Amino acid sequence: MRHVQIRAFHYVATYGGFSRAAEALFLTQPAISDQVRKLEEEYDVLLFNRQKKQVALTAQGEKLYEITKRLFEIEGQALDFLSENKAFTTGTLRIIADSAHHILGPLRKFRKTFPQIKIEIKTGNSQDVIADLLSYDADIGVLGTTPKNPNIQVVKLGKSPIIAFCAKSNPLSKHKSLTMAELAKLPLVMREAGSKTREKLEVAAKEIGVKLIPSIEAEGREAVQEIVNSGTGIGFVSQKEFSGSDQLVAIQIKGTKIEMEEVVINLKERSGGKLIRTFISMVKA
Repeated sequence: MRHVQIRAFHYVATYGGFSRAAEALFLTQPAISDQVRKLEEEYDVLLFNRQKKQVALTAQGEKLYEITKRLFEIEGQALDFLSENKAFTTGTLRIIADSAHHILGPLRKFRKTFPQIKIEIKTGNSQDVIADLLSYDADIGVLGTTPKNPNIQVVKLGKSPIIAFCAKSNPLSKHKSLTMAELAKLPLVMREAGSKTREKLEVAAKEIGVKLIPSIEAEGREAVQEIVNSGTGIGFVSQKEFSGSDQLVAIQIKGTKIEMEEVVINLKERSGGKLIRTFISMVKA
């Protein structure tokens, strides 16, 4: 097995095709195809299903790709170490967050210090964040709870209570606070399964013998807010993430204290990466 063959496989898997992999490596498509073919022949394994112009990883290809992700991550860390004194000139920092609100400060500082570095941010629930980190599809995660995973490094930012909220046009806006039992009788707009906010609410309700049943289930915090803003139902969010707009009113949850932790996370085995290490240092600062 040669490094060039593994590299060719990895780039085809990453870019989804032989032509795009060749462009990324500044090689010809036949050269890339030949390297992957030789790898498959040497080990008698089919790594890609090739149908017309479509290329897809086989089950064995998927397993090898999980390994090469780590291989080339470590290779990148070695290059970072060897060029430690060089300034950032290229690269992409990929962040997945259940809410980017908690890292706006570090993001501004990072962007100002390294304007040439591309930052990609996408949102997801807690399960999405963990899954993307473990699959190397994200570098940094932002969560509302500390994950119980020994492979993940955690920086704690603080805690914030969960509150309910509704539109000012909603008659319920006159309430400054409501108990969990009172909330359970109202039309609730809740996050999808996998949301840590929803999980904490349901656990707290169950402890006092109450069941929260959503009238509407929406994917993502923004979707919940838009629905509630239209005058429909009651939503939930951590107090620090509450937008506090002219159209929305916060309602405290009386008699039950439910808190969301605010943490920034990354894989321990990737903590040596230059971009990750630099961003985490800014978060700590």
